[in-house]
Amino acid sequence: HIRCDTEDWSNDAENTLQNFVNFSDEYDNEPDVLRAVLSCGHVTDPQTLTDCCRAQMNDGKTEFRCPLCEKKWPYDEVRKLAKLSDDETLIFEDKVGTNTVKKLVDFRGCPGCGTFVERLDVSNLCVKCSVCTERTRKTYHFCWQCMREWKGPGPRADRCANVGCAIDQKLLKDCPTITLKSIQNVQCPAIRACTSCGVLIEHNNKGHKIIECHACNNRFCFICLKPADECIKSATHYIICTAGVAPRQVD
Repeated sequence: HIRCDTEDWSNDAENTLQNFVNFSDEYDNEPDVLRAVLSCGHVTDPQTLTDCCRAQMNDGKTEFRCPLCEKKWPYDEVRKLAKLSDDETLIFEDKVGTNTVKKLVDFRGCPGCGTFVERLDVSNLCVKCSVCTERTRKTYHFCWQCMREWKGPGPRADRCANVGCAIDQKLLKDCPTITLKSIQNVQCPAIRACTSCGVLIEHNNKGHKIIECHACNNRFCFICLKPADECIKSATHYIICTAGVAPRQVD
């Protein structure tokens, strides 16, 4: 897993007119390394920039953003300051192109085999994978919402029978409270429902507070449940925002 967090980042607005600076960082084992100054004002070394962008790209993103302030980095800037080789540039551009096509066309990777499958009926969450069906000689359907093998009757537009496919009130009510050590030791429910589609999401107690739903790509704060863009206006990814901790999502 590639980390993309505050340990490798520093803010130095006074140096934003320079491309590279000899900027010391208490978290860096090599304080004399030259670091890139990005258009958003944050400073990082080229390798960390490359790793951060690769992590975003592997998560299906079509553009690169600063993990601290969410400002977009122009691709030309990333290519220049990350010092990408010709081979790395080709890999990046090919992956970004694939991610773009995936967003334009309604298809996802089958959880059984990884083959991209297009959903022809947007009102039906039960989708057939012809590759898995041929390989197993048994009709294979998966849920477009929770991305697991389909359970229960179909077709359906709301959910399948898998636990956590849609809002499960009992689980939301009874799930344990966790302490997020990386976010000021804040305590909150271990499971939240996506604020857009209702899929249940469990925090792994690693990383920051902004969560992206694997089913609908909605980004929201796991702590206050506000949209990501709104939450980070008042606090960074590792700081509690002014809204505080949202209560459990139960009726």
